Amino acid sequence: MTDHSQFNIDSSSPGRWTITFSNPPINIFVPTTIVELGALMTEIEADPSLKVVVFQSANPDFFVAHLDVAKAAERPEVLGLWREFVLRLASAPVVSIAKVRGRTRGIGNEFVLACDMRFASRQNALFGNPEVGVGLIPGGGALEWLPRLVGRSRALEFVLSADDFDADIAERYGWVNRTLDDGDLDAFVDTLVRRLASFERETLGAAKAQVNRFGMPTAAELQSSNEMIFPMLALPDAQARRPKLRGIGYGVPSDFEMNFGRYLPSFGRTDGDGTDTQPG
Repeated sequence: MTDHSQFNIDSSSPGRWTITFSNPPINIFVPTTIVELGALMTEIEADPSLKVVVFQSANPDFFVAHLDVAKAAERPEVLGLWREFVLRLASAPVVSIAKVRGRTRGIGNEFVLACDMRFASRQNALFGNPEVGVGLIPGGGALEWLPRLVGRSRALEFVLSADDFDADIAERYGWVNRTLDDGDLDAFVDTLVRRLASFERETLGAAKAQVNRFGMPTAAELQSSNEMIFPMLALPDAQARRPKLRGIGYGVPSDFEMNFGRYLPSFGRTDGDGTDTQPG
């Protein structure tokens, strides 16, 4: 296997891998993360015995914090690599499962949405796409996956509010398959993975491909949102809001990163209505 700096692969069990993401201190996605995911996907596709992969985090507080947009803007080609990874993961005959503990926001949420199934800790999982709150739109797939999963109105609630949503709401709305008490999560996922691995890869892949006819976005749909991200960084709203991320703990362990959604309204509007305040 390729040496990955941010992903540890446990392939000790026949037919199944457990892949643990670790990019301290808070599991931010950077361009290297996306490049490594592409290489990881090549390994997944190349193993004819592999049936199920489980993605988890080494950090109990952050499954994936979000994308480092500034670093990604320095390498705009990574959004094309991201789109390619998402489509490969969703199309692969291998079943992908996200086992979510901690916060998963922005591209992290878009990562778990691209997985075939999502199971979350009831006590320790939060989901969100905060992009609108910093003058952007979700460009990594949320606008394509969420309406298919939860319907138009709930997708608009998630995206336009830019808020954090706990695991119970995510389950109620259909964002995740189900939530479980934190102490039960590992055993439940392990039992499901063992069950899936007992079936034939070809049958699993064929059934997944048929379901994909009704629930998977096209490359063109993903590209349409992808292409909007970096141009939006130059718009007045993004120009006014994004500097307010500086100095309040962005990208490091902080109250801001733990409670991203709560801070966004305090960034204030940018159209001169007098409500432009600093987060408290």
